[in-house]
Amino acid sequence: MNQVARKSIWPRAEMLQLLSLSGTLAGLCITGVTVFHSLGRVSLQGTLADDILAISALMFLLCTYIIFFTLRTQQESLALTLEKVVDTIFLLALTGMVTAGFMMVYKIL
Repeated sequence: MNQVARKSIWPRAEMLQLLSLSGTLAGLCITGVTVFHSLGRVSLQGTLADDILAISALMFLLCTYIIFFTLRTQQESLALTLEKVVDTIFLLALTGMVTAGFMMVYKIL
């Protein structure tokens, strides 16, 4: 396989993996929000972690939406720009999810 073909296949494969991963992580964030609401205990850590998980879920869903357009676009420059946007949003959402996880553990302990 030549170098040009390899460069065009790699970002597409990466976007396909992020598409399924973003959807899965959005579902996990929504599950975390549901767990907080089903426990019924109101505390500052609980509501803050709840809000962070909800925002992270929205950001993961936004990633799936942008990834879909990235995979469909024919313009290489637009696809590269959207790929960078997706990477940034995904990293922020993942950071929020990890932060909320630490808050949940702190609340339980």
